[in-house]
Amino acid sequence: MGKKTKHKSSLEEVKGIKQPESIQKIKLNRSKLPSTKAFVENILKGDITYLSRAITLVESTNTKHQKRASEILSASLPYANNSIRIGITGVPGVGKSTFIEVFGKHLTSLGKKVAVLAVDPSSSINSGSILGDKTRMPSLVKDENAFIRPSPSGESLGGVAQKTREAIILCEAAGYDTIIIETVGVGQSEIAVHSMVDFFLLLKLAGAGDELQGIKRGIIEMADAIVINKADGDNIKRANLAKIEFTRALHLYPLKESIWQPKVTTCSAIENTEIDSVWEIIEAYINLTKKNSYFEKQRNEQNKFWVLETINEKLKNQFYTNPIVKKELINVLNKVQQHELSSFEAAKKVLDVYHKK
Repeated sequence: MGKKTKHKSSLEEVKGIKQPESIQKIKLNRSKLPSTKAFVENILKGDITYLSRAITLVESTNTKHQKRASEILSASLPYANNSIRIGITGVPGVGKSTFIEVFGKHLTSLGKKVAVLAVDPSSSINSGSILGDKTRMPSLVKDENAFIRPSPSGESLGGVAQKTREAIILCEAAGYDTIIIETVGVGQSEIAVHSMVDFFLLLKLAGAGDELQGIKRGIIEMADAIVINKADGDNIKRANLAKIEFTRALHLYPLKESIWQPKVTTCSAIENTEIDSVWEIIEAYINLTKKNSYFEKQRNEQNKFWVLETINEKLKNQFYTNPIVKKELINVLNKVQQHELSSFEAAKKVLDVYHKK
């Protein structure tokens, strides 16, 4: 009979499995911010821990973090701009999450490295994010060639979109060659996404009018392809009819500067059918626009746009965070509410105070 091991207490720690050194190092270094060089070197190696931490720095409002994020972005820029950026929009209920997961899995099966980002000016009530805790894409989350990052919560679309734009650069530096940007599908977020992608895809449902879907004509005009999802079961016939209707409608729009005629196709994300045809459409578009130089021209225009957007966002933040402006703003808003001052006079007073500060 073997010798019994004596324990002094039931709470005594028993040796378990030793954690890998990499995990131990991460735990030890969590409190200390790595150097810019360490960040960039590990991002270029495709280390998702460093990539995630770098994006967190980009999202932070801490001055020290913003300075480090700026350094990392500048050092990463030479390794960026080597991906295909795809914007995907559609109202809640159209099946965006399911489509993106199945589409992402199709791309990784082709040897692509896929990053999924979101542009979502989250609710000021519950600060929820469109991708939540990533539980809507369980299969893609586990894929070693995929990276999913929900957008930060916040009320400013400009700020959220800018951070997503910066996250694109970091993902490209980390070796992701296909970036998917998801938008909530209503409001101004589509315009923001359109200004940072190469290809804009609109997901639709068969048998639901634009009024019901909340999709405006302007969004259809931005689309490079319309994909009618949920073309399965009893819905196949309606999906095919919708395809014919949208194809006719798109031919009424003026030809785009890219010389690309937007395509319409059907698919079923739930049954994983015709997903490959969506990628074929995107490839055809990329080949055409690279050949006629529109691809590069569009990227350059987007870069200019984001310079101006960043200036606007920073000026707005400087203005509203100024203590003198804050004080005067409270004063004039009270007077406006009491009908002692017009809105235009109130705005002028606040601006005058800002310029005299």
